[in-house]
Amino acid sequence: MALPSVSANDARLGAGSHSASAAGTSADPSRAQRPWLSFLIPAYNVQGYLRESVQSALAQSDAQVEVLIVDDCSTDGTPALMRRLAEEDPRVRCVFHERNQGVSVTRNTLLDQARGEYFWFLDSDDWLMPGAVPRLRAIIDQHAPSLVMCDYRMIREAPKLKHRLRGHPRKSTFKGPVRQRITDASVIMSGTFRGGQMHPWSKIARRELWGSDLRFPAGRHFEDMHLLPFIALRAPDLWYEPAVWVAYRQRAGSIMHTLNPDKAGDLAWAMTGLKEAAEAGDRSPQRLGEDACFAWANTVARKFIGASRMMWRFDPARAPALIEDYRRLMETQLPIPLEALLSGYRRRGWWLRAWRLERWLSRAAPSRP
Repeated sequence: MALPSVSANDARLGAGSHSASAAGTSADPSRAQRPWLSFLIPAYNVQGYLRESVQSALAQSDAQVEVLIVDDCSTDGTPALMRRLAEEDPRVRCVFHERNQGVSVTRNTLLDQARGEYFWFLDSDDWLMPGAVPRLRAIIDQHAPSLVMCDYRMIREAPKLKHRLRGHPRKSTFKGPVRQRITDASVIMSGTFRGGQMHPWSKIARRELWGSDLRFPAGRHFEDMHLLPFIALRAPDLWYEPAVWVAYRQRAGSIMHTLNPDKAGDLAWAMTGLKEAAEAGDRSPQRLGEDACFAWANTVARKFIGASRMMWRFDPARAPALIEDYRRLMETQLPIPLEALLSGYRRRGWWLRAWRLERWLSRAAPSRP
């Protein structure tokens, strides 16, 4: 699909046009000098937040950085604000969907349109902490890792008393060696799963890790929980910088505040396909080792427990049959047998985790023939 020639680096994409190039760029971005970094910002009805997010990136970036924003048919002033931002700074590029398609498709458009060597997702209501980009550039210049992880801070818009007393919590994304290039696949996978933060804004990846095939699943909730483990699985090396680079704003209407049975099913599904991908490559569970497989299995079990609890809350009558479905799904996702996971809990003295898993397993309906 040919794109119209428009002002302010503006390109418009219709459904199924994610591979079309943005206006003013070569059809093959590899022929031109790439920016060293692309910020990828999905936008939908964020007129009150977008400028702060974009400026937090631009203010600390050099000329070889691009800020790419894709609007998913906002109904407020977001599109007009995007055009103003592009007019104010040539590093900003804008793409507009012709119909609303959801955050997964919007992120996929960003991946298809980005020109940089590294991709950094930034939600349109979040912002970067000062010094994050220069530090990232120094790490890349010195070590050129394929994947960089950082920490973030959660900012709640409507904090409860307990949140005000605790302050804004810092979230560590990786449990393992810090400020060094890690090449051991077992350490990469174990540290990622133990960190437990499967969010795209805390992970800066080389474009090659995404390739042309790794994309967010359209129409699914918890799409980042599904996809980010694949990035860790593919990464030949990783650098973990234990510093807060992102301020994550949690709004009242976020996915974790509006739960329903459909989201329960998507949460149970989230780890699907990872074991098959590992077995097809050189990082099968047999090669990863016990620690990595246990951390992976623990993550799968936590998704099962979360989905089961959610379903029980919304529809206790239907919950047992669906929890049985979730159990079956969990067992296909586990890199080790279920009994090995329970034994691992007990061996580590994690009695409460073992009890929780067994409790929800016991609530499943008897297996159907």
